[in-house]
Amino acid sequence: MDDDLALLIDLHKSQKRQGPGGDAETSKAIALANLQKSVPLRIADIGCGTGASTLQLAHSLNAEITAVDFSADYIKVLKDNAKAEGLSEKIKPLVCSMEELPFAEGEYDVLWSEGAIYNMGFEKGVNEWRRFLKPGGILVVSEITWLTNTRPPELQKYWEVQYPEIATASQKIKVLESSGYSPSGYFVLPENCWLENYYRPLQSGFPGFVARQKNDEKASSFIEAEKEEIALYEKHKSYYGYGVYVAQKLA
Repeated sequence: MDDDLALLIDLHKSQKRQGPGGDAETSKAIALANLQKSVPLRIADIGCGTGASTLQLAHSLNAEITAVDFSADYIKVLKDNAKAEGLSEKIKPLVCSMEELPFAEGEYDVLWSEGAIYNMGFEKGVNEWRRFLKPGGILVVSEITWLTNTRPPELQKYWEVQYPEIATASQKIKVLESSGYSPSGYFVLPENCWLENYYRPLQSGFPGFVARQKNDEKASSFIEAEKEEIALYEKHKSYYGYGVYVAQKLA
């Protein structure tokens, strides 16, 4: 594991969320996807982190959930939390890259991924994961999205470097349509999903992180990059956010 990845995991593993999101928004996505507790489901939560969405899905639905993340540290936290909440029998944790999923074709009723698909790219992800869904199966994925057609040059430049695949919702929906899905729902995560649920808890962990890393120069630079990202969102949050996309696999 490279140093940057190790720093990323150490900073985030004590957090409930490893990206923007919220309990109310996960519930909203469940409703938009028309997932019913009366129907047994097989779900894969891809890029689950420490399991905020996994645990909520397990509480809300009659489901067997495969929870996938590349980080054994994140998966350990998920396993401990699932045990504490009496959900271990519903959740199968799996340490695995989202690009090397060991699933069978048509194995799942639902593929779920909050704030993670950018790691392999939206278009590649929705195309490669599609085969794991049953015909008529549901994809629920959140993805960083432009909320306007134009934006300040500094913001454009920053995200073109960080994630060149950032695009408007209409462009993302077009990708889904051309990849064998029928889009059925979309909404934008509100500001509190970024600030109260993700950035503020992350900021509170900065001092402890720096202390654990013994004030290492690379760790300090890592924190400065996080601070830059947070400041950019606070300044330009009307221009971008996370879109939650719900789509059905076409037969």
